Amino acid sequence: MRGAADRAHAAARAGTLLHLLLDETKFEAVASAIADETRRNYPDLRVPYHSRWRHFETGRIDRLGAVAARLPRDPAERCRAKIGLATLSVLLDAGAGPTWRYREPSTAQIHARSEGLAIASLDFVMSGALSRTDGQPWRIETAPLAFVEDAEIAKAFQVGPDNPMVGLEGRARLIRSAGDVLWNVGLGQLGAVRDRIVERAQGKTIAAPAILETLLRLFNAIWPGRLKADGLNLGDTWRHPTLGLVPFQKLSQWLSYSLVEPLEEEGFEVVELDGLTGLPEYRNGGLLIDLGLIRPKAGAWPDEALAVDHPLVVEWRALTVAALDRLAPMVRERLGLDARRFPLAAMLQGGSWSAGRRIAREMRADGAPPLRVVSDGTVF
Repeated sequence: MRGAADRAHAAARAGTLLHLLLDETKFEAVASAIADETRRNYPDLRVPYHSRWRHFETGRIDRLGAVAARLPRDPAERCRAKIGLATLSVLLDAGAGPTWRYREPSTAQIHARSEGLAIASLDFVMSGALSRTDGQPWRIETAPLAFVEDAEIAKAFQVGPDNPMVGLEGRARLIRSAGDVLWNVGLGQLGAVRDRIVERAQGKTIAAPAILETLLRLFNAIWPGRLKADGLNLGDTWRHPTLGLVPFQKLSQWLSYSLVEPLEEEGFEVVELDGLTGLPEYRNGGLLIDLGLIRPKAGAWPDEALAVDHPLVVEWRALTVAALDRLAPMVRERLGLDARRFPLAAMLQGGSWSAGRRIAREMRADGAPPLRVVSDGTVF
């Protein structure tokens, strides 16, 4: 993944990308913006990982505390429950569009975008809709997952004519496919992903790239309509006319980051976090556009929404990965932190993702990203 991103970075520096330029004079300003955002969000500079768990904390409500009180005490079973929840929630996480909203029944709060998707998925799981074990709603079992219907997702996420969601059908297909995969490999619950990951552990140590590799091998078949090589589905990988195959695996990496905390809570040490890349999506990438680090050769960004495999989109995402790698040491220097205390996952959280959202809201009334991409609910 980094190899293709570095090729895009080299091409941008040479001015040979088809659509985009990289203004390297903007790196300092972007690094300062991310560092300032991190200080605002985390004055003590104790920054957690960028993961699904942060979205469950929206509104300073301890939703997970209430859920955790009901989970098994056995550390491995507790980890399975949390991994099942995180996995389902991430698979449902692709952008919902600017108008979709979720009214949380327990608080009457209204949430949108990633926070809304997280809370809606948490409520969906804890309703017991995906479990056949009495008193254990968190046990997301293979059979109900494989046969969940579009209408169930629509109801759980309050989707209707007045509250449309982008890519609803794609999300439903994705989790049904995940259920099929689990069935085919003999896993009875989504949380058993934990067992496949732990098989890769060296004692009580697990490398973050091994988590990603496990997820890619287990779930490669669920991604719809993708490129294949030697019969293997390449997932979030796209062909560019001059860069060749460019892999991103955004949702799989987002999921990998989100599984670190349950594994650490069980007692594993997760190392090599920076073996994963920054997430090439519209908040991180949008920040780089809005602050002028990435700009179009044509002089203006296209008005129309582009397909995810459009060469401009591929270039933008690749440059986002490359730029985040180069920004990380600059941000660390400004904060006085090293890579151990402030890995890439912390910069995303601190950080680039929230700065991208905040600046988008300042620049556009609806907070939409500066570049629109057609979503089927399985990429962004």
